[in-house]
Amino acid sequence: MAINIARRKFIVALGGATVAWPLRARAQQPPVIGFLSSRSPGESASVVAAFRQGLKETGSIEGQNVAIEFRWAEGQYDRLSALATELVRRQVAVIVAVGDIPSALAAKGAAPTIPIIFVIAGDPVRFGLVASINRPGGNITGVSLIDSATGSKRLELLHKLVPNAAVIGLLMYPDSPHAEPERKDVVEAGRAIGQQIVVVNASSERDFDAAFATLVQQRAGGLLVAGDPFLLIRRDQLVALADRYALPTMYQYREFAMAGGLMSYGTNIAGAYHQAGEYTGRILKGAKPADLPIFQTTNLELVINLKTAKTLGLTIPPSLLVLADEVIE
Repeated sequence: MAINIARRKFIVALGGATVAWPLRARAQQPPVIGFLSSRSPGESASVVAAFRQGLKETGSIEGQNVAIEFRWAEGQYDRLSALATELVRRQVAVIVAVGDIPSALAAKGAAPTIPIIFVIAGDPVRFGLVASINRPGGNITGVSLIDSATGSKRLELLHKLVPNAAVIGLLMYPDSPHAEPERKDVVEAGRAIGQQIVVVNASSERDFDAAFATLVQQRAGGLLVAGDPFLLIRRDQLVALADRYALPTMYQYREFAMAGGLMSYGTNIAGAYHQAGEYTGRILKGAKPADLPIFQTTNLELVINLKTAKTLGLTIPPSLLVLADEVIE
């Protein structure tokens, strides 16, 4: 009888331990980072790698002491709010909102208390994301690119290549929060140097062929492509169209030039993602977003693809080559 009682006590004790083990395991699970992007996973591989590297440099390594839940809108901005809500329900420790203003606003709307790190173009104060650059306040901080204010500079650089072009096209995603300011900037800059700017919009991939056909009809001698993520994730298609129509084209991000585009002038986005990774790691270690000032990028770079220039029958003038930060041969 004593043996049976002892055996029952042992079984009860064992059962209690069996119940307790999963609880302890859950308590020891690593924090989860919610990664919300307006872009697509395949074409974002290089910038995600930069984010992971920045995270790693703070001691946070995916698969070891931190996990990452990815949510991709794939250029469909109306999906971002629902995806942000999914991450909140997942009880993530921090949300990284990348792919410009729409992602950041979606994260802010869904997560009023969860720390948020954004990567955007433009002024986060103007878009109501933070109170100030140096002291963001609240639960949000991040990285701000200055690319959205450089449309006139891109036109200037393109003008050096095609100085005799009377008409220059500007391809835009009309729903971008930067669309109207960039349009005004480029049109005014074109007027100053005697170039007519023809604006063509694309709200879906179906609009691309019609946009390029309009540019040919208007006898455009060059093209500027705006830097909205909607266009960035479709860079292979846009580069192929520019090649098909033999249209010298200036893009905003180096990813276009690496994909075969003629020229790009703007911020190296990978660096911004790397900084976002560092900020995320610091928050996981206890830092507060309100105490981390907005990191503003200043590393604008000009990339020229000589191989593409040769295909188009163009000679890059020395005055332009000397300005290049990188030349692809």
